[in-house]
This record gives sequence, structure tokens and C-alpha cells, in this order.
Amino acid sequence: QVQLVESGGGLVQAGGSLRLSCAASGSIFSIHTMGWYRQVPGKQRELVATWTRGDSTNYADSVKGRFTISRDNAKNTVYLRMQMNSLKPEDTAIYSCRSRTWTGDYWGQGTQVTVSS
Repeated sequence: QVQLVESGGGLVQAGGSLRLSCAASGSIFSIHTMGWYRQVPGKQRELVATWTRGDSTNYADSVKGRFTISRDNAKNTVYLRMQMNSLKPEDTAIYSCRSRTWTGDYWGQGTQVTVSS
């Protein structure tokens, strides 16, 4: 089992920055992929960025050059962070963290990001 807790969402003006964090605890040694996804009400959830064991990262075209993810460890916790720069109103969504192990697929509760124009 992996538990995920997101933080760092909020309200920001267009052009501003936010940093999201996802804290993963539990069976962290079995994690092979982590990622950020976002969803706007009435639309499908979309992939924003992912990290894969081996430090491979992948970004949606809409955020390339503006968002950067990184992973770091602390005692019994893995953090997936996402630095979001040059935010646009269309980045407004609920951002959720996902963690995949060889036996499970886990999601956090999500954090709201709102970008005003």
C-alpha cells in the first residue's frame, strides 16, 4: 500500500508560479512510476508529467518548458514535486498525484490550482 498526500495548490495570477508536492509513504520501495495528472470538471483527466524509476521524465506538450518535476527522498517518504512556472488560466484544474507499484495503482485526493487572468 502507498499513501499519497498532495500540497501546494492555490490561487495565482497568470504568469505566476506554484510548486506542488506529493508525499508518498508506505511501500515506497515498490514504486516504479509517479506522476501528476489534472482534471477540469466535465473533462477527462489528463497526464501532466511523470517520473519513472531510472529518473526518466515525461511531460504533456502543453506544459513542456513551463513545468518541471523532481523526486527526492526523506526518511520513509518519497516526494514528487512539480514546479509550475508561467501559469496560464487553462492550467486551472484539480491536480492529483499518482503512484504505481508492481501490484497497485494509487491516487491522492488532489489539490486545486486556480490561475486567474
